[in-house]
Amino acid sequence: MRTGFAAIFALLSVPAVTGAQATSADPVRQFVSIDAPVIALTHARVIDGTGAPAREAQTVILERGVIRAVGDSTRVSIPAGAHVIDLSGKSVLPGLVMVHEHMFYPSGGGSVYNEQAFSFPRLYLAGGVTTARTAGNMAGYADLELKRAIDSGHTVGPALDVTAPYLNGPGLPIYQVHALTGPNDAREMVAHWADRGATSLKAYMHIRRDELAAVVREAHRRKLKVTGHLCSITFREAATIGIDNLEHGLVVASDFVTDKKPDECPTANGGVSASLMSVDVASAPVQSLIRYLVSKRVALTSTLTVFETFTPGRPQAPQGALDAMLPESRDQYVRRWMQIAAQPTSAYATLFPKEMQFELAYFRAGGHLLAGTDPTGYGGVVAGYSNQRELELLVEAGLTPLEAIKVATLNGAQYLGRADRVGSIAVGKRADLLVVNGDPSSRIADIEKLETVFKDGVGYDSAKLFASVKGQVGLH
Repeated sequence: MRTGFAAIFALLSVPAVTGAQATSADPVRQFVSIDAPVIALTHARVIDGTGAPAREAQTVILERGVIRAVGDSTRVSIPAGAHVIDLSGKSVLPGLVMVHEHMFYPSGGGSVYNEQAFSFPRLYLAGGVTTARTAGNMAGYADLELKRAIDSGHTVGPALDVTAPYLNGPGLPIYQVHALTGPNDAREMVAHWADRGATSLKAYMHIRRDELAAVVREAHRRKLKVTGHLCSITFREAATIGIDNLEHGLVVASDFVTDKKPDECPTANGGVSASLMSVDVASAPVQSLIRYLVSKRVALTSTLTVFETFTPGRPQAPQGALDAMLPESRDQYVRRWMQIAAQPTSAYATLFPKEMQFELAYFRAGGHLLAGTDPTGYGGVVAGYSNQRELELLVEAGLTPLEAIKVATLNGAQYLGRADRVGSIAVGKRADLLVVNGDPSSRIADIEKLETVFKDGVGYDSAKLFASVKGQVGLH
């Protein structure tokens, strides 16, 4: 088994091969299905990522990785020598920009997480993710080195915004997470990882208020953003301190715990509090919190995919995701899923719908909703497959398909400060595009009919990427 640095070393040791030298052994070129200096995607349905209605019979011109023209197929001139692809009946939309992704997967009874530097980059790209924020990591330098391998063309995967290792106080039974000793330690940890290339920071469940304040000050001094999966600190306290983003939503908020003590997580290991069972999303306290978060411009990341895995009555992971798992990982996942399915009185039967209601209320109040998947839990959230599922769950929560697509594309790009380059289909932006054999603007499930993923104007075969990692998730 190769994990962490061993997996990264294996990636970096593969020599770059391009053009006529490319072979099936090339970790990048073997998945390329379309590559030409100029590409014309004609007669396509364009879903531009802004929330605007889809436009039919459009032509999109790509030139050396950049979108050069978009418009009616009757009006856009196709450059001489362009590689022309007729997309009649198909849709083009922006590559997904997802902001709660990880390059690790649960193992070791929930106390150890294996780095998936081989399988997850391929799976994310296969599922349509062209930009991803790794919202916390368990392997130190691994995500930074993986980003360098992708950027240099040594391996395939989405463009990464790398988050430093978790910023957490004492109390978490995971051996790979450092426990902060105070504000100075927190500031030094931010400085250390920012100096080495991390571009995002993540506060975790047991961090204390003075430590979070030190993290926010140092990060903002460096013009970096801070997100948090919190428990010891309430959402309102974090927004007052100046956090930029909150993960997950109501299910992890400790604001409504009646016996909450300052700087202490009220539940064992940051689990769900029984107090949330009686919380009414339409109540004045919850609506007040939503308004406060919106007023403070705090973004909220939806990760409905991971909560779905704990909710009885919800579907099992799709067959492709099951096939991607190491057999032992698949068996472990299926056993746990069956146990949950047999417990209809589970708290999540109540909390999962509440979480959907909370996210919808935040979104309708003008909040900046983002999308992610969080491949943790007990293994049912598999990169790529889960990214497509997240869009479907946003629509189930009450967003329109066009709104869900915007949340998973332009909203993410805006939060990451990349909206001038990615997140929507517009002239001058990077040619990060998805070709779907259907119409996800009206049937969001059509997002699963993804055929080609363009990243920097190069088209990758989604099916080949998915097939290349069968039996690998949980291994490396």
